[in-house]
Amino acid sequence: MIAESASGGGSTEYIQHHLHHLQWQVGDSKFMTINIDSVIITLVLSALFLFFFLRTARKATAGVPGKFQAGVEMVVGFVDGLVRETFHGRSKMIAPLALTIFCLVFLMNFMDMLPVDWLPGAWVKGNELAGHDPHHAYLRVVPTADLNTTLGLSLMVFLLIQVFGISHKGIGKFTAEAFTAPFHAEGTVMKILLAPANLLLRVIEELVRPLSLTLRLFGNMYAGELIFILIALMTWNSLFSSGMTYVMAPLQFISGFVWTAFHILVITLQAFIFMMLTVVYLSMAAESH
Repeated sequence: MIAESASGGGSTEYIQHHLHHLQWQVGDSKFMTINIDSVIITLVLSALFLFFFLRTARKATAGVPGKFQAGVEMVVGFVDGLVRETFHGRSKMIAPLALTIFCLVFLMNFMDMLPVDWLPGAWVKGNELAGHDPHHAYLRVVPTADLNTTLGLSLMVFLLIQVFGISHKGIGKFTAEAFTAPFHAEGTVMKILLAPANLLLRVIEELVRPLSLTLRLFGNMYAGELIFILIALMTWNSLFSSGMTYVMAPLQFISGFVWTAFHILVITLQAFIFMMLTVVYLSMAAESH
């Protein structure tokens, strides 16, 4: 369906169509443009996560658990064990926070495992049946391949770091550490001389954390999405070459299978890294230098 709507511009148009968001522009300012697809899919996945986990918690049995309950218990136990080993402060929200981040990021990443033309193709067909222009019916289904989504998650972690630091140390000690670490000195004069350097390093450290979280997750998911699109183009491009379809179709199947198997590890690892770095950053914020 998407190939048909993009047939006038070839493979380049096909790729551009897949990488364009369904957007809503607020007023006349391009700065206030919202990627509706990322927002809606994130909300739907969040609702599914809450529904299934709360339903499992309410129906949990002490005897032999069902398959889904066993799977949920394995994930909860795994995350809780990692939090106990990593976070040395006192907070009842760290384990639920880590579990939420891991599951939600994994679900958003997992959208990349769906065939690239399923949901976008259905959206194109729906717009066509509704009498709208199918060439401008855009839909991207991987929220973490959107820089705005990963930046939003990272900024949330950044704010939590500050909140945890202040709640565990108090505003006075939290502010003082910004001027006295990592370079410690004896004497008032040396402390004053080293304060600007300490503050500069602290600012750089705090800014690098959300930046690294944002770009790592976004870069891996964007690259994975693009590779799936290029694999999908194999047989479509071969239609314009006589006899090439019989050669490219098996190659496309093998390439898609291999990349899918590898990408399962990628999406799980990225969710795990995002969760672990969040816990480590919060643990560092709660500890005194």
